[in-house]
Amino acid sequence: MKKKVAIIGGGTASMFCAAFLNPDLFEVSIYEKKKALGRKFLVAGDGGFNLTHGETLEDLKSKFMPISFLDKALDHFSNEDLRTWLSNLGIPTFVGSSGRVFPLKGIKPIEVLKAMEGFLIKEKVKIEYNKTFTGWNKDNEIVFNDKEEIKSDIAVFALGGASWKVTGSDGAWLNVFNAKGIQTVPFQASNCAFKIKWNEKVMQRHEGEPLKNISISINNKSQKGEAVITEFGIEGNAIYALSAEIQDELALKKQVKIYIDFKPTFDQSSIIEKINYSKTNITSTLKEKLKLPKAAVTLLKSTLTKEEYVDIARLAKFIKNFPLQIVEAGPIDEAISTTGGIALNEVDASFELKKMQNNYCIGEMLDWNGPTGGYLIQGCASMGAYLGKVLNE
Repeated sequence: MKKKVAIIGGGTASMFCAAFLNPDLFEVSIYEKKKALGRKFLVAGDGGFNLTHGETLEDLKSKFMPISFLDKALDHFSNEDLRTWLSNLGIPTFVGSSGRVFPLKGIKPIEVLKAMEGFLIKEKVKIEYNKTFTGWNKDNEIVFNDKEEIKSDIAVFALGGASWKVTGSDGAWLNVFNAKGIQTVPFQASNCAFKIKWNEKVMQRHEGEPLKNISISINNKSQKGEAVITEFGIEGNAIYALSAEIQDELALKKQVKIYIDFKPTFDQSSIIEKINYSKTNITSTLKEKLKLPKAAVTLLKSTLTKEEYVDIARLAKFIKNFPLQIVEAGPIDEAISTTGGIALNEVDASFELKKMQNNYCIGEMLDWNGPTGGYLIQGCASMGAYLGKVLNE
């Protein structure tokens, strides 16, 4: 007789777990609180649909925190495995110049989602909507909408984090697990914007402009990429990847200092040499010879005195190490992802809750972190596929 598996939540981790469960062994049902699967999956596609990253597996593993938490899952279902699986669904992918992996040009996020849903239906996965998890009854059976009780042999929770509430990922389930005696970690924004009190001149001239080909650092960690100047502060992949370190510092201090390297491909002496040998004025040299963004030049001019600006050695130092004060993180609901959720010491190596046999937690509801650029989808997909393997054995 087939065992009944209830998967609560309809995001990436949920869909991949259902996709890899053996239909000859299990009767699988997904219970989603919204009217459709993959709402956050689709929102992630709005800014460029990064499905995974094309780097080596070892490099891929190093991007997730805590280190080694996802190693077994990634070994079982790697970035190459994800691309192959999608290709078999009729979704070919390509590696962009940044190393990020996208669907072939012309394929929209909704088409990827529909292909995945079609596969689930083919595998006889039942999907029920408008089912909000509200706890357990006295027999530890799952309860939806405060009254509907569901019996299952295995429960897989993939309830998401606490950002983008419109997609259903609101973290409201946290208190339910707390009441069950399961340790949780408060949610906080990750891969998020950070507030900076910009000089008025910078805002007037450069709001919405990107700072491209830069590197941002805090303490001993740095990240290359780009960032965008916004009314709130700063956002973009170069700052998102430092979210965990910045949040840790903000927890201890009211303000956190980060540093921008506007020319990470040049050392300080090379910058001095280029400025000294230029026949144009300093500002023209910065824009034309060093190719600094206009916003970067404005930041330098609005921060340095006239004497400091014409002091080539001091100017070069600031180009390589420009300080900015962060005063707070952006709103959690606007963050791309969150950290927090179920404490990792509450689950074993197969993501089973130690205090509740046959109950598993996967996806963003666990307290792990990954950067943008396809890593979050890959992490959730790998967890789902790996748990499918574990349950099949």
